[in-house]
Amino acid sequence: MSTPTVMKDEVSQPQGPHGQPGSRDNGIHVWVLRILSALIVPGVLVLFFFTFEFLKDPNTNKLLQIATAIVVGVGGVWLMFWAMDRLTNPVPERAAAGVRPFVFVGPALILLGFYLVYPTVNTIILSFRDAAGEGFVGFDNYVRIFTENIYLISLRNSFMWAIIVPIFCVVFGLAVATLADLLPRKTEAIVKSLIFLPMAVSFVGATVVFFFLYTFRTPGFGDQIGLLNAIWEALGGTPVDWLRIPFWNNFFLMAILVWTQTGFAMVILSSAIKGVPDDLLEAARIDGANEWQVFRKITVPTIASTLVVVWTTILITTWKVYDIVAVGAQTNDSSVIAERMVTEFYTFRNSGVGSALAVVLLVLVTPILIINIKRFQEQEATR
Repeated sequence: MSTPTVMKDEVSQPQGPHGQPGSRDNGIHVWVLRILSALIVPGVLVLFFFTFEFLKDPNTNKLLQIATAIVVGVGGVWLMFWAMDRLTNPVPERAAAGVRPFVFVGPALILLGFYLVYPTVNTIILSFRDAAGEGFVGFDNYVRIFTENIYLISLRNSFMWAIIVPIFCVVFGLAVATLADLLPRKTEAIVKSLIFLPMAVSFVGATVVFFFLYTFRTPGFGDQIGLLNAIWEALGGTPVDWLRIPFWNNFFLMAILVWTQTGFAMVILSSAIKGVPDDLLEAARIDGANEWQVFRKITVPTIASTLVVVWTTILITTWKVYDIVAVGAQTNDSSVIAERMVTEFYTFRNSGVGSALAVVLLVLVTPILIINIKRFQEQEATR
């Protein structure tokens, strides 16, 4: 039998992960091209910033400013990427294959590094300095955070929020998603829309809504217009200033975040529940399992990874909560880490303690982000 002839070009040309020509050329000239291509877009954006000074001029026509921003920001960036791709094409294929990814991804990475990595590093450095951000004080700011009562209260409250809010959001979201799945299609859509509706409300708006729910008027200064006090009075109780009850006022503020985030949990979990194989559910019912057993032993284990993703996502939101406490808190014992951080920065002008609180928040959130990313990767791998 004759041996198949293999073309010389097919042997000599390296293959990529999908069988297409790839590049193993990592020479100095390729790395220079990669760095230059990644710096072009940020460099041009800086040029745009200094060129179009009139965009910041309050006397310039607003419509002209908007039109210029759209043309430059959208059309200009698209034109740059198109031109960079055209300039890359004439480069030898081995070098072009190694440079082209940096043309499109490199600028984003550089901008991300500038707007994310640099502030993070700078914040860590500031956390070891005094209130003015000048003198080095070592770990004094961290010692204050973990010893002074006002900061300990913020830490305690944040941990309470992180434990209670995600649990209630996931439980309520799972309950609504499960029960709505049993309803007729049109009714299900209406119920889910109503539950999801608070997601469209900002945290500040939601807090104002709940503020009217909790409103308290001192006896002698008019009728109680707060819904909660109206109900409480109808039951024979005396009006209560709900947002000033020590310790318990935190739970009234938590209810606002639960109200806004339950819809998010419901939508994601409803999608996961609909993805549970019908054959698996029917097999369990045929074996004699009731609906509660089917839910507990089939549905929940099947959507376990989605439950973790929803829980961690809401947990990250909970750690960073600021608006609700800043608008709704009536006493200092309702403070949380993010709210205290902003207060230290902009009210007390203490960049040292404010930065230290930001670092503590970063340390608390980072492991959750890692868990979330790993879960997403596991879900993608099973598809």
